[in-house]
Amino acid sequence: MRRTGYADLMLHGGRAPEWLVSRMERLAQGILKVMIDEYGEGEVLKRLSDPLWFQALSCALAYDWDSSGTTTVVCGVLKTVLEKEDLGLKAAGGKGRHSNEVPEDLFRIAQRFDISEEDLSRLRYASRMAAKVDNAAIQAGYRLYHHTIFVSKDSEWCVVQQGMNPELRAARRYHWLSKNVKSFVEEPHEGIIGSIVHKNVLDMTARESEGCRKASTDLAKEPPSKLERLYQSLRLKSQESLKRWLSNNSSVFEGPEYIVEYRLKPLTVAGPKAMNWKALAKLYEFQPRNYEQVLAFEGIGPATVRGLALISELIFGEKASWRDPVKYSFAFGGKDGVPFPVRRKEYDEAIAILKESIHRARLGERDRFLALRRLRSYIQIH
Repeated sequence: MRRTGYADLMLHGGRAPEWLVSRMERLAQGILKVMIDEYGEGEVLKRLSDPLWFQALSCALAYDWDSSGTTTVVCGVLKTVLEKEDLGLKAAGGKGRHSNEVPEDLFRIAQRFDISEEDLSRLRYASRMAAKVDNAAIQAGYRLYHHTIFVSKDSEWCVVQQGMNPELRAARRYHWLSKNVKSFVEEPHEGIIGSIVHKNVLDMTARESEGCRKASTDLAKEPPSKLERLYQSLRLKSQESLKRWLSNNSSVFEGPEYIVEYRLKPLTVAGPKAMNWKALAKLYEFQPRNYEQVLAFEGIGPATVRGLALISELIFGEKASWRDPVKYSFAFGGKDGVPFPVRRKEYDEAIAILKESIHRARLGERDRFLALRRLRSYIQIH
């Protein structure tokens, strides 16, 4: 069962002012030192992989809790603090071009922590697959623009990454934790958090998509010429079934008091030109053993993933999940058991750890007071 939560992650531009960032770094330094000393690096990774705890940390550090900048600024602040301090944790990547620097960042971290070449290779693979999954295996209209991977001296990791939908001016954040990733292509997330729940989201990581994943893998072992013939056959035989792939996609967010509906551009099926036939030809020569190898293969992007899923569903009857994996509660109905009861014990424990860390951090009284007041305000909101 996926962790759940809600946050208004509206897309905001601009940069955080230097005076604010420097204060956030000072607070984050105190909090991290206490947490790592008291609970260890693994517990900090676990907390960072909790979307709502991450949101509470942002609020305590004085950033806008309901902004897309929460992710980029907080991760940037944590990366800076961890780089300056020898706490047994480091961070790689960041926003925009910095997300492409992960391999080099991880190499430097491996040298610092004396991580083996084998473990470094696993870390790089985990980073790449987390990004590939959230860009291609889950298709909800959000393109990744931020990717940070936090790494411990024991080679454990946590990924916090974010995608944007410019048309809706909304963002969506994805959280991963190495300890709980049993498979990169089946229910791998600790949480996916955002402000909009869409209809008709292709989710190839859902447990319900297992048959479609297997069929897609079998199709990838077929010659591309056969795949293209299968795809072309859909145009005449399955017009009725194609309506769902071609129709307008309604995005609805429901709360107990109101419903807000968004309209997206029509979804278009991944046509022959959109699918990467060169990559499929190389994949055919490779003969993948499973869906993870299909998804990991260079050149297999969203359109090709969608095209394989289309053939799998409409010709072979192996349906993919079209349920949006993002969840929400707390702010809208969680206390009433909608969509499910709040995990009060877990939520209270997370807040208690953050409050205790602030109390014990070597901060000025005013900084401590303001951080606790902001955290209290966040708790009342949720």
